[in-house]
Amino acid sequence: MSEYDFKKIEEKWLKYWDENELFKSSIVEGKEKYYVLVMFPYPSGRIHMGHVRNYVIGDVIARFKRMNGFNLLHPIGWDAFGLPAENAAIKKGIHPAKWTFENIEYMKSQLKKIGLSYDWSRELATCKEDYYKWNQWFFIKFFEKGLAYKKKSSVNWCPKCATVLANEQVSEGVCWRCDSEVVQKELEQWFFKITDYKDQLLEDHKLLEENWPERVLAMQKNWIGKSTGVTVNFKLEDGRDFPIFTTRPDTIFGVTFMAIAVEHPFIKDILESADKKLKKELEDFIDKVKKEDIEKRISDDYQKEGLFTGIHVINPLNNKKVPLYLANFVLMEYGTGAIMAVPAHDQRDFEFAKKYDVPIEVVIQPKGKELDPKKMTEAYVEDGIQVNSKGFNGINNQEAFRKIMDHIEKEKMGKRTTQYRLKDWLISRQRYWGTPIPIVYCDKCGMVPVKEEELPIKLPIDIKIDSKGGSPLAKCEEFVNTSCPKCSGPAKRETDTMDTFVDSSWYFARYCSPQNDKVPFEKKEADHWLPVDQYIGGIEHAVMHLLYSRFFHKVMQDLKLLESKEPFTRLLTQGMVTLGGTAMSKSKGNIVDPDEMAQKYGVDTLRLFILFASPPEKDLEWSEKGVAGSFRFIMRLWKFIDEKIDKIKEFKDKMPDLSAFSEEQKGLYTLLNRTIKKLTEDLDKTFHFNTSIAAVMEFLNELAKYDFKDEKDFEILNEITRKLLIIINPFIPFLTEELWQSAEYEKTVSQQSWPEYNKDFLRFNTYTMVIQVNGKIRSRLDIELDTDEEKMKDIALNDEKVKEWIKDKKVVKVIPVKNRLVNIVVK
Repeated sequence: MSEYDFKKIEEKWLKYWDENELFKSSIVEGKEKYYVLVMFPYPSGRIHMGHVRNYVIGDVIARFKRMNGFNLLHPIGWDAFGLPAENAAIKKGIHPAKWTFENIEYMKSQLKKIGLSYDWSRELATCKEDYYKWNQWFFIKFFEKGLAYKKKSSVNWCPKCATVLANEQVSEGVCWRCDSEVVQKELEQWFFKITDYKDQLLEDHKLLEENWPERVLAMQKNWIGKSTGVTVNFKLEDGRDFPIFTTRPDTIFGVTFMAIAVEHPFIKDILESADKKLKKELEDFIDKVKKEDIEKRISDDYQKEGLFTGIHVINPLNNKKVPLYLANFVLMEYGTGAIMAVPAHDQRDFEFAKKYDVPIEVVIQPKGKELDPKKMTEAYVEDGIQVNSKGFNGINNQEAFRKIMDHIEKEKMGKRTTQYRLKDWLISRQRYWGTPIPIVYCDKCGMVPVKEEELPIKLPIDIKIDSKGGSPLAKCEEFVNTSCPKCSGPAKRETDTMDTFVDSSWYFARYCSPQNDKVPFEKKEADHWLPVDQYIGGIEHAVMHLLYSRFFHKVMQDLKLLESKEPFTRLLTQGMVTLGGTAMSKSKGNIVDPDEMAQKYGVDTLRLFILFASPPEKDLEWSEKGVAGSFRFIMRLWKFIDEKIDKIKEFKDKMPDLSAFSEEQKGLYTLLNRTIKKLTEDLDKTFHFNTSIAAVMEFLNELAKYDFKDEKDFEILNEITRKLLIIINPFIPFLTEELWQSAEYEKTVSQQSWPEYNKDFLRFNTYTMVIQVNGKIRSRLDIELDTDEEKMKDIALNDEKVKEWIKDKKVVKVIPVKNRLVNIVVK
């Protein structure tokens, strides 16, 4: 038996792939394209297991699609601007550029070692001038279209990072990067007008419904937050309007208090009118709430808190005077930043009213019942009959809904309104390591964009970086002082840099023609490759990167730079790699070094375990015991083929005569075809690589039991070896290339076509079991004949498709019909 020297094998094939440019992409007319893209990494220093998992998943898909005849694009690059480089510069005394490019080189070498089939000729780094030049070009185009503007606003400020954060970058009141407490600050800031595309972003979700996770679409819909209702002008006691927005005009007669966000502009008036004691209480409450996480503030299970302001508001529909509270669950981002509260018909308001002893007024009664506010234990939120609603009593509340809105508009108390939670994208950052914003300020001409022919506005390299806050660019006179593009008079440059999410909002298009220095990308190339057919990355990017990319893509379409409507056709959000149930993290000290594992077991073993331990969308618990198990399988596979390599070579040009098979040989050939079918479906549709690998393991177990002895056996063995090496190549490319060459097959295994399975050899003591959920077919599985009923139940309940259908439901019965079907009854 030959030695399985994985280090020597890996080095050999990495060199071969590189020298022969095996994975380089170009447009091939008449050949269907397929674009596989994994979210590009930030060059932080070393790759971690999360990276490995993400990139190996993408590589399996890329290799499979390439073998299936697609003209493949599978690029990689570096999301290279951002705070970590600048913070490292401050901490270690090394320039961000040096730190970044050293990290890129090291991480690049790590990614290459994993055997990823990238087209490295398309590699890009967003911190290079040939990339960020086009960030600036896009900014100017946005500015010309009115999509980039500057205004003064209250912003999230991270004192440690000394920069502004978008709402999406604040989690639980702390900075998403450094976990420092975020405070509010008034600053002049640049924004991109994403709100101009809010309806289009929502409407085009219909293009993604089949191929994006439902959870991601729901998160985006919630973040955009479209709601239709009416804006009503409640009145302050001094007669001033106090507008609120409500989606429930049918409950407006049941308002017993009002609530206002701590960020509302009216807070200034409240504080001015309060006595000294109340003012202090209000200020303390405001400070406390501003530190709370926005997502938690609006969650159902978060503790609702408020404070009476001493001010009352008058309901224009019934002239009732109700108290005004500050409340932690009211957001300035939604509606007018003030709400009407109806405790009888809103659970959140009900809990608040009970806590602060606020009256409860029922205005919708269920049919045939009468609610007593004093005895209610929860809000009544269903439909019913209108009561205590002057002029609208006795009608169904849905009818009242429309009639009350008509009345409000007729009496000029307000108007029908559609509101959105989404706010414009704040892109200003008061830091150095980012794209300079191409705007100058002239005393004569005002705010002027730089001329396109002067791009890029280069980020100065010779600059002092410290931790005192503010933009280091503002202290660099050579950068700041310039001339006006309009009048040529003296002018000052903008010293803010762009949010790094700008870099990642269009990089997928730059990959189409990354060397072009005339345009961001060639339209012909973009229209050929885009949209990305399969995008892979973390769920944490659902309302930042993914939403911003969709917005950017739609602007690029409006600029006639490309034709496609959406950037990513299909999205896979992979789970995290955990250790001891906790996500791997340097700060938690539970990192496992991929290099160390590869040195010990080999890259193929590392890839195999990463793919086998869990379906891609689920979290993966790291286990070195599991890694060792994957290594044993690879050794068994190597030994099985290597020991028979001479016979395989002898029969490599002989095709088996299927008509002359014995029953035993037919059984073996059937197992081969069933395995090919299983992997074909898993890699093409479900991406359940774990079940593919399990099928190969089972196949190898059966092969090991077979006694290969005569000519027909070795004809079959040759056929099995050839096809088996092809179908497992996407998972373990190094071992398969080496064994393929040892068998003296043509070219390399990476250049082979994916084998088709023979449909005549799929049934061998098996039948297709139908799985129903509440009588509807949800899956089909090939299983052994005469499988007992308990085993049938177990197989049905553990099928991945079925799991999705019965998730969050109660299984009432599981009814097996032997050799036919299983029906699962749920409610």
